[in-house]
Amino acid sequence: MNEPLYEIDYYAWTQRQVELIKKRRWEELDLDNLLEELEEMGKSSKRALESRLEILFMHLLKWQFQPENRSNSWKASILEQRRKLEKLLKENPSLKPKLADIVYEVYEDARISASKETNLPLNAFPEIMPFTYEQAMNPHFWPQ
Repeated sequence: MNEPLYEIDYYAWTQRQVELIKKRRWEELDLDNLLEELEEMGKSSKRALESRLEILFMHLLKWQFQPENRSNSWKASILEQRRKLEKLLKENPSLKPKLADIVYEVYEDARISASKETNLPLNAFPEIMPFTYEQAMNPHFWPQ
């Protein structure tokens, strides 16, 4: 039994799908796998947003609750996450309405990560985020 191109050479499969679309040869498209890939692309953007938010919140927590260990690398990470988040949301504006839920979900992960990285107990970090999303994204905000 011949394996489908999707299974044996993903890159070749993507190029073939592009070629078929350009030539408008709809009946030859691998629709099942195309749909699966499109769904995954959307999920990937959401995961990228979640990951960047978690890193941003974790470093802001570390900045606030371990001031004696503040470093240029923490500062650089905070600035980078802010910049990349702005770009990600500009490229994917339909994620903005989901922000409130995502921020709420991600904050707990950020607390856990901050606890692990600082060796402080989890309860050293507030259960409710001590800053707003808007503050976290503000380039002039550095929690004290």
